[in-house]
Amino acid sequence: MRDMRPDLENLWRNLCRMPPRGGGRAVMFVAAHQGEGTTSVAASLALMAQARSQRAVWLVDLDLETNRAFYGFENGFAGELGRPARAYDASLGVSPPCQASQPADRARDGRAGGQHLLCAHQVGRSKLLVTRLRGELLEPGQRVRFRPRSEWWQALREKAEWSFVDAPALERSGAALGLACEMDGVILVVRSDRTRAEAAAMARDEIESNGGQVIGVVMNRVGGDARLLQNIGG
Repeated sequence: MRDMRPDLENLWRNLCRMPPRGGGRAVMFVAAHQGEGTTSVAASLALMAQARSQRAVWLVDLDLETNRAFYGFENGFAGELGRPARAYDASLGVSPPCQASQPADRARDGRAGGQHLLCAHQVGRSKLLVTRLRGELLEPGQRVRFRPRSEWWQALREKAEWSFVDAPALERSGAALGLACEMDGVILVVRSDRTRAEAAAMARDEIESNGGQVIGVVMNRVGGDARLLQNIGG
């Protein structure tokens, strides 16, 4: 993960123009291929938002296998804010967004059916929370996936001023496609030195065919930075 805050001011201003829906905004970041820098963009914007928001800011990591965003903060990504500390149950009092592949009665202590699988750690004493899958509750071989749960995303909007969703690359997972319809907007992250325009256009079409709205693209590594937010509609 790389701190990209100095390069994302233009993106932040564009996002702030979106009207909130149901109390808060939810924006997903996804790439067509792995290694495009999606986690760095999402985490950097989450840091920017927590410094400028009145309410909580959540960074929701859809990569349940690696918890990459959480461990980035655990390794000091937040710098001055500190590391993830106290954990909260992320079910938000509604049907949980995570589902285990095995029935709950076969899971350790009966807890791994989904209700307590996802937690949210407060970063230091800031307004930022980053999610983590509690893998210690899973049985060997048990898999977990996010489900489209509109009530959970609405509960999150009521709690958080901003929710930034870091999705695994489309070539690796369909998580972004399954949840795109729950977002206020989806932003593609593209490495300008490796991803062809055709791949970005195909990713856009795939997201929009699943009910999402692609509102722009971050061109990462333009001269070493991510400076550009542009519309790729049409």
